[in-house]
Amino acid sequence: MKDSVFTSWSIWTTIALILMGITMPLWLSIDMVGLTSAMEELNDDPSGSTLMMTAFTLVMLNTIRALPHYLGALLLGDILGRRFEKPWLKVVVPFVVIPFVYASINAYSAVNYHFGGPAFLILMSIVLMHMLSRDQLRPVLKSFVLAQLLFGYQWLDTVTFLTPFGFGGGAISSELKEIAVSLEFGATLSFYSIVLCSIFVINAVMLAVYLAVSAQKWKIKQDLNRARGEMIESRSGREALHLVHDLKTPLALIEGLNSLIQMKTKNQEILDYTDKISESIQSTSNMVSEILYDEKKNWCSMKRLIEYIRANKLSYADISFEFELNANEHTEVLINKIRMTRAMVNLIDNACDAVEGIPDAHVIIRTEQHGEEIWLGVEDNGNGIPKKEQQKIWKPGFSTKSHPGFGLTFVKNVVAEHDASLHIESDKNQGTLFWIQLPKERVSYEHSNH
Repeated sequence: MKDSVFTSWSIWTTIALILMGITMPLWLSIDMVGLTSAMEELNDDPSGSTLMMTAFTLVMLNTIRALPHYLGALLLGDILGRRFEKPWLKVVVPFVVIPFVYASINAYSAVNYHFGGPAFLILMSIVLMHMLSRDQLRPVLKSFVLAQLLFGYQWLDTVTFLTPFGFGGGAISSELKEIAVSLEFGATLSFYSIVLCSIFVINAVMLAVYLAVSAQKWKIKQDLNRARGEMIESRSGREALHLVHDLKTPLALIEGLNSLIQMKTKNQEILDYTDKISESIQSTSNMVSEILYDEKKNWCSMKRLIEYIRANKLSYADISFEFELNANEHTEVLINKIRMTRAMVNLIDNACDAVEGIPDAHVIIRTEQHGEEIWLGVEDNGNGIPKKEQQKIWKPGFSTKSHPGFGLTFVKNVVAEHDASLHIESDKNQGTLFWIQLPKERVSYEHSNH
């Protein structure tokens, strides 16, 4: 939700990374990694091997210093773009944050940080990643790709002939290249730097392509599973509808014969029996109508609904079922009893899956009354649902189990049909509670006065 963006731990993690990048020169100096002594040795006794080791140390230092704020900017853009549903933020945020970090460092550091070619290439790579991956790559996978690109691009700062183009404009990089040229080792240093850059950039591109293709295949597989599940559900639904429709004929015949019996006899005991038969026929006919027509709704007492749920489920041997029924059992709700029962059964099935294998596994069915609303709840003492998955569970095909996940999608559809709302309370290792909040209710005074 947009109003909770800045209370998310992921946002603060990215901000922490950016702040780490800003303060990195304070606690990771060139003296700490031995770069100062390496440069002094190179000036006193210049040699090709010392030059290459110094270049490697410089590239590693620049990469480690830059990695936190580049990752922070990339991930912050991803999070804000997704939360606010504005994809352009994924590009704009890094373009704002990264120059800001360089400016902040230069404001307090005696050593001038050069915003040059590698920084520009990284920004362009972020744009390309977003354009080419089409949101197929998860942020953590983009981070792996970015780290390799960053290390590869940093080598370009040590290529002597790229200096006029904004590469290696920092004090240490410039001095290193001047020494390489004076040793007549400039071409060799440039060659090795370009080779190393090419290796890491090509590897990063191949990794990005592989991850994007893998993600695309996974999405296609999910879509196929969803389509297969919908096809099975549709076929089963059609068969069930035909079967239920066929029940209308024998029900009509039974009703006719029952009426004939009522006309032919004056025995009060028999008439009482036929009245009960008529009530059962009418109840069965209503149930058939509710199955055939989604929009068909009738007033149903909470007591009757709970009894119907009991009759349809609660048969798991290793799970303890409890009922905390705080709503008036004579309160009536306007529902399609069959579909609402099916929705509750699906929630109970999910709860039973969540507590599978847990000692003292239990599921609680709740009813509560809040003003003009009746709440139906299913609670379990399972491992809970992580916050990042709580929005995904309603999507067709999503499941943490091996079977296709359509149970919660059905629940969501039934809730929408009843102009109700759905609420979830869940924390890690604290179990899960689903609430169906029905907006319409009335009390059957005929029963409540007894």
